[in-house]
Amino acid sequence: MKKLFLCFTFLCFSSNIFAQFSKKHEPFAHTFSIVARDSKTGEMAIGVQSHWFSVGTAVSWGQAGVGVIATQSFVNKSFGIRGLALLKSGKTAQEALDILLSNDGGKDVRQVGIVDAKGNVAVHTGKSCVDFAGHIKGTNYSVQSNMMLNNKVPSAMSKAFQDNWRLPLAERVLKALEAGQAVGGDIRGKQSAALLVVKGTSTNKPWDEDHLVDLRVDDHQSPLIELARLLKIRRAYDHMDAGDLATETSNMKKAMEEYSAAMKLLPNNIEMQYWTAITMANNKSIIKASEMLQKIYAKEPNWREMTKRLPKVGILKVSDLDLKELTK
Repeated sequence: MKKLFLCFTFLCFSSNIFAQFSKKHEPFAHTFSIVARDSKTGEMAIGVQSHWFSVGTAVSWGQAGVGVIATQSFVNKSFGIRGLALLKSGKTAQEALDILLSNDGGKDVRQVGIVDAKGNVAVHTGKSCVDFAGHIKGTNYSVQSNMMLNNKVPSAMSKAFQDNWRLPLAERVLKALEAGQAVGGDIRGKQSAALLVVKGTSTNKPWDEDHLVDLRVDDHQSPLIELARLLKIRRAYDHMDAGDLATETSNMKKAMEEYSAAMKLLPNNIEMQYWTAITMANNKSIIKASEMLQKIYAKEPNWREMTKRLPKVGILKVSDLDLKELTK
């Protein structure tokens, strides 16, 4: 009878606790992640990988000039929104974390990492997170993981992040994730990953440039490999954007440098080749531009029609004779 009572009590207790943290709006996200800040640029980032669909939409939260937050294990998504609001109001990372956990009935199964815009770091691993679970708090960063194959993940991530200090923040974070995967990662395998980088200070135009990198791989056999590919493309388009800006200010030398850097990263990208050729044409290098355009037209004829439309809106500024050369 005593055994039955104890069993019944345990089931009721487990049911109540489970009900507190397992809801439709609180998904599972057993995973490993890193939140970090670059002390030189002030940029802040969060990187995450998991064997869970679209992990970035649940775990990753960030705001320029405010901070970044990873909320995982049995996720409480409100920690992202409420946590950022607390940081914006002037709370430190630790103060924000303490408030979030103070009235959370499921805090024993939560895992949270926070870095604020001043470089303060706070991290929590609940005592009931699934093994292997743990974290490492460092200067300007923390790494946290749960449901790992072994206990090596946090130390591997921490070492990789510190060893790659020369790299831009996004690449450093990616190195940390790759190191975590290399020593075992999630015991269930891998499915999705995400990388978010925000500015250290806000432009007050969040629709514009506050998010420097915002990449998600929702479902992939090798999400970190795919994430690295996307980051490379992002860097190439950063150069393209800088080239476009230089073109707007008639700095054709700068524009060509940026377009060339983009093409070096993605040599087979037709659009990058195309806009480089158009810039060359605007810079009076008609013959070279034409040679490049002919190769593009051979692969995709629609670009020829595009070229014919550009003079009307002032993007291509050439004579009628030069336009015939460029569209032959």
